[in-house]
Amino acid sequence: MIPDLGKYATTVLAAYGSSLALLLGLLWMTLRQGRKARRALDAVEERAKQNG
Repeated sequence: MIPDLGKYATTVLAAYGSSLALLLGLLWMTLRQGRKARRALDAVEERAKQNG
C-alpha cells in the first residue's frame, strides 16, 4: 500500500513530519489558550458573584 517514493522519500517524509509537528504545536497552543481563558472567565464570574 505504501508507494515507492524513490529519491524523494527523505523529502516527503520530512514534509509529513514537519506537518505533524506543526499540527501538534497548534493543538498544544490552542489547549493552553483555552485553559488560560477558562481561568480568566472563572475569575470574572467569581468577582461577579461577590459583587452581587
